[in-house]
Amino acid sequence: MRSPEASAAGEALLRRLRRLVARAATVRGSDRKQLLALLDDFETTRRGLLRECAEIEGEMRQATVRTTAIGAYLRNAQAGRGKRHN
Repeated sequence: MRSPEASAAGEALLRRLRRLVARAATVRGSDRKQLLALLDDFETTRRGLLRECAEIEGEMRQATVRTTAIGAYLRNAQAGRGKRHN
């Protein structure tokens, strides 16, 4: 399970992305310095979001493995009980 700090970091990145999109709508195409700064901010935010996605994907993979293991354990336990009663 993700920690509250990790969830807060992901939410902060999404808020930052929304602010950047709003800022991008106001930038004029002729303002080269602002465009370069905006591109840099977008790239930094994108990398952070990709890192968060990779972390969540890893946690989902781990949860899938645990679910499979629990299912196998349950089937084995049920099979063992059935053999004792026969």
